[in-house]
Amino acid sequence: MKHAEKVTKSEDEWKAILSAETYSICRKKETERAFTGTYYHNEKEGVYACVCCGLPLFQSQTKYDSGSGWPSFWEPVSDDVILEYRDSAHGMIRDEIVCARCDSHLGHVFPDGPEPTGLRYCVNSASLDFIEEAK
Repeated sequence: MKHAEKVTKSEDEWKAILSAETYSICRKKETERAFTGTYYHNEKEGVYACVCCGLPLFQSQTKYDSGSGWPSFWEPVSDDVILEYRDSAHGMIRDEIVCARCDSHLGHVFPDGPEPTGLRYCVNSASLDFIEEAK
């Protein structure tokens, strides 16, 4: 990975720096309720970064309203910022997405997104920080 060295912390260290909701989503792979996340309706220009380590993940230009209830993006900032793992929890087979730097759970990626990629990166707002573009 060209973006920086891996960030590793103990569970106690993560608990000390993250809110209870963010910890449960990012470290325990929980999911926020649909249509409740801070960034679901965000239409400002900027970058969405990992809330746990600050790695830039998505540009606002790739965000779109998928109708799913979570912020959705059709492409990450680069191919090496997100890792994918097969997830068979909850009786479904999906592809989990995690931050490549700190392994924080972000959400899932689905093959039903818009062109040009055809992908929908469905992300929990609680796993993101938004850095607004300076005007």
